[in-house]
Amino acid sequence: MDNGNALRVLVVGATGLVGQGVLQACLQSANVARVAALVRRPGSVAGNVDEIVLPDFLRAATLGDALSGFDACFYCAGAPPVGTPEAEYRQVTLQVTRAVADAWVAANPEGCFLYVSGAHANPASRIMPLRVKGETEQALAQLPLHTVMLRPAGVRPVSGTGTRHALLKPFYLLARPLMAVAEGLLPALTTSNRAIGQAMIALAGMPAPPAVVECAQINRLARGPSGR
Repeated sequence: MDNGNALRVLVVGATGLVGQGVLQACLQSANVARVAALVRRPGSVAGNVDEIVLPDFLRAATLGDALSGFDACFYCAGAPPVGTPEAEYRQVTLQVTRAVADAWVAANPEGCFLYVSGAHANPASRIMPLRVKGETEQALAQLPLHTVMLRPAGVRPVSGTGTRHALLKPFYLLARPLMAVAEGLLPALTTSNRAIGQAMIALAGMPAPPAVVECAQINRLARGPSGR
């Protein structure tokens, strides 16, 4: 992609563990011309980022033209799979995502919607988070535009990013060094939040991106053409 075709990107979930790395990748990329973030409160993100403030994402349709003018939506929001009751997890993962996606598609019918799902997402899974993620993928695949489902496995937070969930902070503190090693040795099992963003940028620049991108392919895309 040359700079004349640099992307205009909306990031949803920019304050979460994945979204922080995706936002970092966007701000560091010469292939991204504009970055905006859909946030619930003003002042949620720092840097050269436009904020679109909406306290309740279920009301995304009320934003109208405020969502227009983008080439891609990088959807990184979601509830933690550990410690979240199923009803809440379903609302945040499926209902909220679909509400934002429907509003974004109406405003950007020629765009691309990229969704951070998870490894082994499957609507028939017996494991609740995987089942709901799979149902969300199915719903998004019906949208009348290009959709891409990214399925990372373990996600390592890079420097300057981290989780806000107290239950998960000790895990990432202990696991971060091991995940960094595993990322190189076992790319199908681990990636970083910044690599997810780099892969999203590469995918959004493709005329016909793949519908599903697994963890190892996320890492290859993040490394660029020499890593494919």
